[in-house]
Amino acid sequence: MSIALDIHIKQKRYGERTILRDLRLQLQEGEVVSLIGASGCGKSSLLSIASGLDREFSGEIKLDGKPLQGVSREIGFIFQEPRLFPWLTVAENVAFDSANALSSQRLVTRLLAEVGLQDQAHALPKQLSGGQAQRAAIARGLFTQPRVLLLDEPFSAVDAFTRMKLQDLLLKVAYQHKLTVLLVTHDIDEALYLSDRVVLLNGTLTEFTPGPAPRKRGDLEAAVLKAAILDSLHA
Repeated sequence: MSIALDIHIKQKRYGERTILRDLRLQLQEGEVVSLIGASGCGKSSLLSIASGLDREFSGEIKLDGKPLQGVSREIGFIFQEPRLFPWLTVAENVAFDSANALSSQRLVTRLLAEVGLQDQAHALPKQLSGGQAQRAAIARGLFTQPRVLLLDEPFSAVDAFTRMKLQDLLLKVAYQHKLTVLLVTHDIDEALYLSDRVVLLNGTLTEFTPGPAPRKRGDLEAAVLKAAILDSLHA
C-alpha cells in the first residue's frame, strides 16, 4: 500500500509553549487510524496541521507524496460540532462548497441516502436531532470527494446508542469511498473498534494494533489493549 498522508512535525509552538515536537505519522491508503491522548497533548493541533488549516509550524505534510500547500479539497474535515448553517437546508449545507448546481444535486442526493438522511434534504438544522446533524456533517465532509477524512471527536456530543450507529456509519462510508481516515477521540473503546491502528500521543507516538476487521465491541483482545493503553497514558 502507498502512503496517503505523511505528517512530519518538527515543532509546533503557541507563544513560548511547545505543543508538538519531532513527530512523524504516516497513514497508508485506506487505513483508519485513531489518535488518542490526554487533554491538551496536541491532538487537535496535529489534526489542524494535517488538514492544512494551520501552517504555523515547522515540518512538512505530504499528500500522496506531494507537499501540502494549505487546504486541499482532497482532505475532508469533520468537527466535534456539526457546524451547519442554520439558514440553509440540509441539502444546501452539504452542497455549500459547490460550483455546479446540477452535478452537485445528484451527488447530494446520493450522499444523503448513504447517511440515511434522504428524507431530510429540505429540513433546516434546527429540525434535526444531534445524530442527524452529525450525519449531515459527514455527508458535507464527503461532498468534495476527498481521499483523506479527518475527524475531531465527531461523536462526543451524542448519546451512547447514537454514537455506536455513527461509528458503524463511519466505517461504511470509509469503505465505500475508499477513504484514509484519521480520527481524534478521547474514547479508547471507540478507537479500538474503528481503527486499524491506535496511536497514543503522549509526548511521543506509541502505536497499538487491534485485531483484524470486522471487530466486536468489548471483546477480550480489545479489553487487553485498552488496559495497555491506560497503562501507557499514566506512565
